[in-house]
Amino acid sequence: MKRSLPAYVYAKGKRGYLYFCRWGKTQRMYAAPGTAEFAAEYALLMRGRPPAPKRTIKGLIQKYMESERWPALAQNTKKSYRRHFGYLEEVAGHIDPATLRTAHIYEMRDALRDTPTDANRKIGTLSTLLAHGVRIGWLDRNPAEGVEKLKGLRPPREPWPDTKIKAFRGEAAPLPLLIFEMLLGTGQRIGDVLKMRWDDIEDGGIWVRQQKTGAGIFVPFTDELAAILEQTPRQGDTIIAQPNGRPCSYSFAHKLVTEVRVKIDAMAWDIHALRHSAAAEIASLPGMSIEHVMAITGHSSEQMARHYSRKADMRAKAREAQNARRTKHETGNAG
Repeated sequence: MKRSLPAYVYAKGKRGYLYFCRWGKTQRMYAAPGTAEFAAEYALLMRGRPPAPKRTIKGLIQKYMESERWPALAQNTKKSYRRHFGYLEEVAGHIDPATLRTAHIYEMRDALRDTPTDANRKIGTLSTLLAHGVRIGWLDRNPAEGVEKLKGLRPPREPWPDTKIKAFRGEAAPLPLLIFEMLLGTGQRIGDVLKMRWDDIEDGGIWVRQQKTGAGIFVPFTDELAAILEQTPRQGDTIIAQPNGRPCSYSFAHKLVTEVRVKIDAMAWDIHALRHSAAAEIASLPGMSIEHVMAITGHSSEQMARHYSRKADMRAKAREAQNARRTKHETGNAG
């Protein structure tokens, strides 16, 4: 059978990495077949002198994806990293990471300033990659560490107002209403909500394994969510399912919710804002602390949990302060 690769060169593994196998030794090859670099690398190997692999951003990506850290990442994180890795390979794949300076990172960030959220995520991915380079000795320091994020063009998400929540409940058909109540009642991300199964329900709540964090948490049902679940027929393994029993995709769920948002003029509040709403409601209740918010949202960082509940928490504290002032004045007047 005719081979496209020269003698002693073989493609191995799912990724098809090339290896030179001769004299009882196996040497990884890095250049692409058909290129002058490949010919030079092959010639050196045939002479018994393996070349030192050139350190590049592309090579560092390979190292990271071959490391023990990669399998431990959530699937959504892997998907996001792969997308940003593609961009980094395209614009800087040939660059030796040890030559990068913080000024270069800012240049890359600023070149993407028209899409600040995407720019911040790409720089964050690069920082993770360079941190791995430090761990394996390719760099002495991470030049992307501490780079300031671009400010987003969109205003920060706000919780759904009570009037819009009531309007959604009055307008939505059963399936979009179920999606809405699951998001609002559990305070979880849409990806986690769509994966919730009937057999995850236990003792008036549901066990959740968060895709992003890997955290396992138990979320008791609100009265509203418990009521709608009692009325929901079991059509598949997942709680949110299509009429044929198959799970709902994110795009389909987003479409259903968006159609209702358009009808009730609630386009300023998206699906993820329902997570803010749940956190804000908890923070606004008497006696509730940031730890109570974290117990529902699953955040391990107080800073992120406060990001979701900052206004409600501020409002609750402000009420406490004004009530204390009122009590003082009433006591003073009584005296």
